[in-house]
Amino acid sequence: MIQSTQKLVKVGSSDMITVPAHVKKQLNAKTGDEVKVTYELVDEPTAHDIEVVAIAQKLIKRHKTALKNLSQR
Repeated sequence: MIQSTQKLVKVGSSDMITVPAHVKKQLNAKTGDEVKVTYELVDEPTAHDIEVVAIAQKLIKRHKTALKNLSQR
């Protein structure tokens, strides 16, 4: 089983959830295949969650070149 968190996107009068390319690849799925989906509402982020993300974003920005170089090894 693969878990991922996706946002609902408005399409006409309905909402849609996309399947990220990496999930589709891991499932070896193709357009038109049926997949089993379980729905669970995600809790709102806490102040701590927001703080951790902000710190991570600052670190990524500060070390962008080094991270890019590492990803290409």
